[in-house]
Amino acid sequence: MTQLQSVYPLYLNNKAAQPNTDLAVTDKFTGEVAFRVAQADAATINEGIAGAVRAAEPMARLAAYERQAVLQHCVDRFKQRFDELAYALCVEAGKPIKDAEGEVTRLIDTFRIAAEESVRMTGEVQPLDISPRARGYQGMWKRVPIGPCSFISPFNFPLNLAAHKIAPAIAVGCPFVMKPASRTPLGAIIMGEILAETDLPEGAFSILPAHRDGADLFTEDDRLKLLSFTGSPGVGWDLKAKAGKKKVVLELGGNAAVIVDHDADLDDAVERIIFGAFYQSGQSCIGVQRIIIHADIYDRLRDMLVARAATLVAGDPKDRTTFIGPMISEGEARRLDGWVQDAVARGARLLCGGKRTGAMLEATLLENVSRDATVYREEAFGPVAMLSSFTDFDAALDEVNDSKFGLQAGIFTRDLFKALQAWDRLDVGGVVIGDVPSYRVDNMPYGGVKDSGLGREGIRFAMEDMTEIRNLVIRRR
Repeated sequence: MTQLQSVYPLYLNNKAAQPNTDLAVTDKFTGEVAFRVAQADAATINEGIAGAVRAAEPMARLAAYERQAVLQHCVDRFKQRFDELAYALCVEAGKPIKDAEGEVTRLIDTFRIAAEESVRMTGEVQPLDISPRARGYQGMWKRVPIGPCSFISPFNFPLNLAAHKIAPAIAVGCPFVMKPASRTPLGAIIMGEILAETDLPEGAFSILPAHRDGADLFTEDDRLKLLSFTGSPGVGWDLKAKAGKKKVVLELGGNAAVIVDHDADLDDAVERIIFGAFYQSGQSCIGVQRIIIHADIYDRLRDMLVARAATLVAGDPKDRTTFIGPMISEGEARRLDGWVQDAVARGARLLCGGKRTGAMLEATLLENVSRDATVYREEAFGPVAMLSSFTDFDAALDEVNDSKFGLQAGIFTRDLFKALQAWDRLDVGGVVIGDVPSYRVDNMPYGGVKDSGLGREGIRFAMEDMTEIRNLVIRRR
């Protein structure tokens, strides 16, 4: 069995530092303290930002092959430490071990894509002689690093969502300070340990665990030129309001819907919907929360979903047979359990699940949920999904859009024209045909509209946010 250290440092200006062991991180299944991590105070965060400012010029001067070499080193070391990374994720996030291994695979993919893209940061030659006054003028532009960046990553994908900030920053030559989620800091700390093995300029990176109130220090400092935040909508929009003149990228929440049309392969749809709704205890911003089923197949699909949900194994995430582990905390499980009970009190029917033991909440399906219920309007972020029926496809699209969120949506249909209609009409960042909205590949543009965020991740698209266009005009007499 893989073992974790009892104490871990923070990383300040490329170097490990152990000023304290103030941050206690628990095993999310047992509730016991698993290890302790150094916690950054205001002075340490300020020192990290100052280091990033000093590193901006030497980072920008790195050749493409040098940036690529750093990223490739990370890929190689992540592969070597695969089991350690997966086990750490299983402990600190309560993520079932098979899912944790899947996230390590995505971490490797994300850095590999960044290594490939680091040598493709191209510009254009642009003709300017569009009228007689511009005769003899030639233009061209290139992308240059935006400068010191601030990253705040969440607890639910502590490896891969941190990677989606760190890897593109290195690919373009931006120094950064990162605040990992205080509940799950270890993945980012291990990334810092591996980055410290490279020859990045001093100050190129700092990994600084801090309490949530420390987020202000990562947000308001004018020396930082970009803030990239992944987390809850309430926190994200508040940080944007405080960010000042810097560019802001927000990857926030959702209450994703999937439509199942009458021509869908139901066996396939059941497997994918169960995965999308209950994978890692539903703690995904693109987890399936609303299941909208054609009336002709509603009863059959409902019964299939209930039967399949009953087979899911819940328990210790270190057990390879476990599908549903604990939520991130008992408080979060209690919150969602309260939303379920409120929906039932309003007339919803509980199809399965609905029981809570500590941080463990059963896979729960509801039907006849009022659209005014909190569990319908807000992001559940747990193992709860709701069923409803439709007869008109346009009405189903309207139901998907009846949300303040707009991250991704899934459509099970074999009708090409309905697929294109959904792509045209759905007010979301991504439409997935033949699968659940929970699907993501790490090179695609990913992000949402409305309360779900601002901007797009996916390596190439994040690299665009972390660079600015610098134009050159040449006059030939």
